[in-house]
Amino acid sequence: MEISARNAFKGTVKKIVTGSVNDEVSLEIAPGIEVTAVITKTSAQKLGLKEGKEAYAIIKASDVIISVD
Repeated sequence: MEISARNAFKGTVKKIVTGSVNDEVSLEIAPGIEVTAVITKTSAQKLGLKEGKEAYAIIKASDVIISVD
């Protein structure tokens, strides 16, 4: 698969929290580092997501916001 987004991180599905419409999917992209996305339940099923499966977090954004305390 080719994709234009430059920020793609390979990881392992660490946890899936199933909701009535959407699922919250957490990928571990490095030891102790996780990225979480909310996707539709239908998409999670079509992708065959389950804990331990390899997947990619693909981030496409026009803005990155940085904050400090």
